[in-house]
Amino acid sequence: MSTPHYRCLPSELQPLLNKFYRSHRSPMRGQAGDEVWVAQSSGDIVAALSLRPVSAGQWLTGLFVAPALRRQGVAGELLRACLAQHPEAIWLFCHPQLRCFYQRQGFVDCDPLPAELAERLARYRRNKPLVSLRAH
Repeated sequence: MSTPHYRCLPSELQPLLNKFYRSHRSPMRGQAGDEVWVAQSSGDIVAALSLRPVSAGQWLTGLFVAPALRRQGVAGELLRACLAQHPEAIWLFCHPQLRCFYQRQGFVDCDPLPAELAERLARYRRNKPLVSLRAH
């Protein structure tokens, strides 16, 4: 595998995001209006994340790394590339076992959340344990 290249995916190429998720049987899907960041190797997407505008910042969703490339630093590099271009607050929800990974990337536990994210997190927590984290 060649060294991944990290970039914001132009909007006209964003359909490739859902193709990437589907190719790995991930239930994740991009949404119109999201800013998509990818890691590409030999032209293929090998990792992706989406940023969705929310009040006073962005909500990070859909971080996914191809299984064959996990634990190789790809997710961390993708996050660093994305965060370097976004000085505003960025929030995410994750399973508790991923908290340490995100803390190593500069995220911290956060409370309170913007109202729209607090409502969403409350709904999600009905079905699964999640923690909320914030960068910047």
